[in-house]
Amino acid sequence: MPLNINWQQILLHLLNLVILVVGLYLLLYKPVKKFMKKREDAYKEREESTQAALDNAKAKEEEYSSRLAGVEEEVSQKREEAAKELAEVRTQKLQQVAQEADDMLSSARERAQKEHDRIINGVSDDIKEIVGEAAEKVVMTSSVNDAYEQFLNAAESGAKSAHAGKKKTVTSMSKADKKVGARKKK
Repeated sequence: MPLNINWQQILLHLLNLVILVVGLYLLLYKPVKKFMKKREDAYKEREESTQAALDNAKAKEEEYSSRLAGVEEEVSQKREEAAKELAEVRTQKLQQVAQEADDMLSSARERAQKEHDRIINGVSDDIKEIVGEAAEKVVMTSSVNDAYEQFLNAAESGAKSAHAGKKKTVTSMSKADKKVGARKKK
C-alpha cells in the first residue's frame, strides 16, 4: 500500500454513502416530492376553480349588462309612451276646458243679452212713464197758467166793475202758484 490507502475503507465509505443516499431518497426526497406534487395539484385545482368562477362571473356580468341595456331600452320606451299619453290627456283636458269655457262664455253672453234686453225694456218703460209725466206736467202747467191768467184777468175785471175804481189784490197764493208766477216772470 503505497501512500497508505486502504481500499477496503474506501469501499465501505462508498457503501455507507450509497446507503445514506438511498435512505435519504426514500425517507426524505420521495415524501417531500410527493407532498410538493399534492400541493402543486391543489394550487392548480384552486386556480382552475377560480378561473371557472371568474369566467362564470364575467358571463353573468355580460348577461346582466345585456339585460340592463334591454331594461333601459324598455324604460325609455315606457317613458316615451307615458309622455305621449300625458300629452294626449293634456290635449284632451285642454280641449274639454276650452269647450267648457266656450259654453260658459256663451251662457254668460246669453244671460247678459237677456239682462240687457230686460234693462232696456224696463228703462224704456220708465222713460215712457217719465216722458208721459213730463208731458202731463207741461200740459197741466200751461193749462193751469192759462187758467190762472184767465182767473186773474176775470178777477181784475170783476173787481173793477164791482168796486168802481178800487183795486183789490189777491193775497193768498199757494206755493205752486207762486212758483208758476215766478217762472212766468222769468
